[in-house]
Amino acid sequence: MGGIEEMMNVDQSNTLRKILNSIRADITNEDKSVSSPLTDIVSTAKEYIFYIDVPGISKSDIQVQVEDENVIVIRSNGKRKRDDADEKGCRYLKLERSAVQKMMRKFRLPQDADVGSISAKCENGVLTVTVAKVPPSKPKTVQVAVS
Repeated sequence: MGGIEEMMNVDQSNTLRKILNSIRADITNEDKSVSSPLTDIVSTAKEYIFYIDVPGISKSDIQVQVEDENVIVIRSNGKRKRDDADEKGCRYLKLERSAVQKMMRKFRLPQDADVGSISAKCENGVLTVTVAKVPPSKPKTVQVAVS
């Protein structure tokens, strides 16, 4: 397959993703102007780790909150930074990345998640949210005196 055909396939893949996101938004009544960033979730013995793609969004525009005691909400109403948008004579030949990047993801946390111990950092376009796990309780033995 030649260079232009490969670019067309990538373009079709992006178009397919947009169509599927639109269908999902219609089914779930989601706001189509709010994107749902790709996320990986890892469970270790001591914590849950969320890796969320947020390319071009400033960490000051990202909010991480816990709602309803166990729902973690990650959102941004920030603007995606464009390096060359202010240059005089700049003209985009193709513009696929939205300048305004509203995004939101919600995740229901498991019962063993410690919502009082959550940290987040944003590096290289990836937001990493770490939620500690509550250590399992040790079985409690109560001695009862027999009379």
